[in-house]
Amino acid sequence: MGAGRGAVPTLSVLAIAGYRSLHDLVVPLERLNIVTGPNGSGKSSLYRALRLLAQTAQGGLVASLAREGGLRSTLWAGPERIGRSVRAGAHPVQGTVRREAVSLKLGFGAEDFGYCIDLGFPSQPAGSFALDPVIKRECIWAGPAYRQSALLVDRRGPSLRCAGPTGALEPLPETLAGFESMMTEFSDPRDAPEMAAVRQKLRSWRFYDHFRTDSDAPCRRPQVGTHTPALADDGADLAAALETIRVIGDKRGLDDAIDDAFPGAAIEVIDTDGWFKIAMHQHGLLRALETSELSDGTLRYLILVAALLSPRPPELLVLNEPETSLHADLIAPLARLVERASRHSQTIVVTHDRRLVELLSEVRDAKLIELEKDFGETRVKGALDSRPRWEWPKR
Repeated sequence: MGAGRGAVPTLSVLAIAGYRSLHDLVVPLERLNIVTGPNGSGKSSLYRALRLLAQTAQGGLVASLAREGGLRSTLWAGPERIGRSVRAGAHPVQGTVRREAVSLKLGFGAEDFGYCIDLGFPSQPAGSFALDPVIKRECIWAGPAYRQSALLVDRRGPSLRCAGPTGALEPLPETLAGFESMMTEFSDPRDAPEMAAVRQKLRSWRFYDHFRTDSDAPCRRPQVGTHTPALADDGADLAAALETIRVIGDKRGLDDAIDDAFPGAAIEVIDTDGWFKIAMHQHGLLRALETSELSDGTLRYLILVAALLSPRPPELLVLNEPETSLHADLIAPLARLVERASRHSQTIVVTHDRRLVELLSEVRDAKLIELEKDFGETRVKGALDSRPRWEWPKR
C-alpha cells in the first residue's frame, strides 16, 4: 500500500489544552495520521477540538461551544495539576488553589505558520451574556513553534498588532469584541497577509463524520445536478459529487474504487431534466439498484468514495470513524482509498477498528497516535519522551 508522500505535512503539531479530557495534549503529525484508542480515551474530543479550531475561520467558534453546553461544560474538569504522588496512588485526587486562569486553548504549528487561540471567562461577568467565552489572545507566528520574536499577528483582548515593514509589531486601529475572532473580523490582506494565509488554510479543512443513510436521508433522493468538486459534510450531494469526479476528476480511480469493494459492479448517475440519481449495476442482477434499495453500508461506502476522490483535495482531511456501518470486507478497500487520499491531502483518521488501524499503519510514513486515559486525562500512549516543542503565548 506504500506510495510517495507529500514533501511537507500541512500541520506538524496539534496542541489542545483545557478541552474536556484533553488537559494538555500536544501531538506531532505526519502526512497520514491514525488516531485510535479504547472507548472513552478521548478520540471524539480530539476530533471535536479540531473542528472547533477550524470554526475560528468561519466565525462559528462561540456558537459551536454553545451547542456543546457552553465553555463551562467543555472545560477540563480535573485538577490544575496531577502530581507524581497522586499518579503513584500515594494521595487521592484533590482540588487545589488555582495558579493560572481558566482557559481553553487550541493551536497548531506548520512549516510556514503557527496559530493559537486562548478562550476564558469575562473578567467582570455582567449582563445577559455572562457565560459567553471571551477570546483572551490570538497569535500567528512564523514556523511551527511559537517564539516571541517570530510573532506576525498578535491579538490581546480587544487590541490587534501586526508586523510592519521592519518586522516590528505595530498597532492597528481596529478593536475586537470579546466574542469576535480576528480571523473573521479583520480581513485586510495588505496589513496582514499572514492572517489571510492562515484563514485560507483553516477554511480548506474538511471533516466527515457520521453520514445519514436512513430511508429518508437526502443522499437517497434525486438531487439537482451542479458541479460539486467537494462533497458536503453530510453527504447530501452524493450524486452530483460522483458525477463531478467522473467529468473533471479521476474517472478510472472512481471505477476502480467501486470494483475493489464490489467486484463486477459499477455505478451510473442518471440525469433526468437536470435531476441526478444514482443507479448501481451489480454482477448477477438483471437491473440496476437505486439508492433507495442500497444497504446502509453500501451507500456509506459510496459517500466515502466521493469524499476521498475529490477533484479538489483539501489541505487537511479528517475522517471520524469512517468504518461505521461498513461490512468487514469493505475495510481493506476503504484503507486503500484513505492511503490514496493521503497522497494529496494531509489526513487524520479517527477509528477504533483494529483492521483499519493495521492496514493504515503499513503505509509508509504513517503515524499511529494511540490515546489512553490516565486519571481522567487523555494522553498519547508511549509519547512521554517524544512530545514536540510547544509553548502557549501568555495572556
